[in-house]
Amino acid sequence: MHHARKLLSIAAVGAVVLTGGCSDQKTGTPTSAATPAPSSARLPANGAPRVTNPILNTSQAESDPCSTVTTAQIEEIGGKVEKTEIDDGTFGKSCGWIFEEGPSSVTAGLLPGNKDGLSSLYAKHAQGGLSTFTPVDSIEGYPGVIYDNGGEGKGRCVLAVGVRDDLTYTVTPLLATGNPMLSDPCGLATKVASAAIKKLKGA
Repeated sequence: MHHARKLLSIAAVGAVVLTGGCSDQKTGTPTSAATPAPSSARLPANGAPRVTNPILNTSQAESDPCSTVTTAQIEEIGGKVEKTEIDDGTFGKSCGWIFEEGPSSVTAGLLPGNKDGLSSLYAKHAQGGLSTFTPVDSIEGYPGVIYDNGGEGKGRCVLAVGVRDDLTYTVTPLLATGNPMLSDPCGLATKVASAAIKKLKGA
């Protein structure tokens, strides 16, 4: 059950980002001379805030998502961890920490496969495609959004933090009775994101 709950969170995050993807696609016949504008030129878009202090060195966190936040840090926030699992998802690798008191987990990782970062969520929101959309001004100096698309429920929160205009760090707690953060899953997500950003800034 633990594994199924974790994969459900990753699938939900991926589906929302995918359907809220690029808003600047154009129809027509592409030519060999056409070169897409770099992210720095076209992002942010759709009303998303600019990431003023982008984190560039993210390769280690992308390849080894469990290295970004230690198990000890997760335990300080959400209780004893039984095990960790890495999921190689469509948009990037995520680390899942499975709590002993369960079925509860928190999954987090960078999503390099979503090249529009927070702008993709702002586009999805503008299209009316999100049932929850709550901007977060600053997590360690970086903008974020709490969002969902019909998956809201007790113990669940989806938080994306823009670490660059074209990259987000996304955290999804799925908490059950017995977890100390059950009543505040977004608080848990914020603490995990904060720990991750501190590590990424020092990488």
